[in-house]
Amino acid sequence: MIILKSKSELEVMREAGRIVALTHQELAKAIKPGVTTKQLDEIAETFIRSMGAIPSFKGYGGFPGSICASVNEELVHGIPGKRMLQEGDIISLDIGAQFEGFHGDSAWTYPVGTVSVENQNLLRVTEESLFKGLEKAVPGARLSDISHAIQIHAEAAGFTLVREYVGHGIGQNLHEDPQVPNYGPPDRGPRLKPGMVLAIEPMVNAGERYVRTLEDNWTVVTVDRKTCAHFEHTIAITEDGHEIFTRL
Repeated sequence: MIILKSKSELEVMREAGRIVALTHQELAKAIKPGVTTKQLDEIAETFIRSMGAIPSFKGYGGFPGSICASVNEELVHGIPGKRMLQEGDIISLDIGAQFEGFHGDSAWTYPVGTVSVENQNLLRVTEESLFKGLEKAVPGARLSDISHAIQIHAEAAGFTLVREYVGHGIGQNLHEDPQVPNYGPPDRGPRLKPGMVLAIEPMVNAGERYVRTLEDNWTVVTVDRKTCAHFEHTIAITEDGHEIFTRL
């Protein structure tokens, strides 16, 4: 069931999203060669708690980190640890914050120093795909209009879309209905209505679309070990379009 949020609930979610965006801002300043993903996790947890919020991911299904930190061929759910960032890496940071009972959720893939032209293109196209999807996030559109816009933009650039992981509704639960795939035909699924809050998150591979989960039962990697990117915003459908909660 899709839960429409009230005006007061949207106010709380707006603040949850702002905290997530500010956390990204803090971590972006810390990303450099020699930093470990655990250090980034510690910065994030300290900052989120200083804002009166709780890291959404910590303990979620037993996840040990406050954020997901996924490097290079790691797509999502990377566990922060001793891995040290190297010049030329790319790192996806997925951050969630729970504020007054409601969640905000956003992911971004960052370059570490100077990265290859291929990875520059991967990051650019994945970010563009997110915003192509958001262009369709308007009242009266159908949910899969977002999915289709993401897919055609990424595939036109020669990249592939992961199908096993999708965007989602969000609110008092981190994952709510509906699921928002990053692929598929347009004009399918429920119509978008004001009060819907969605996490839109294209996950794009430089190589083939196939992924697998490592033995830690969390970290998802590309089967061909090529790089991948993940960009995500939490948005609310409004009367005349949408509002991005996780952007400053």
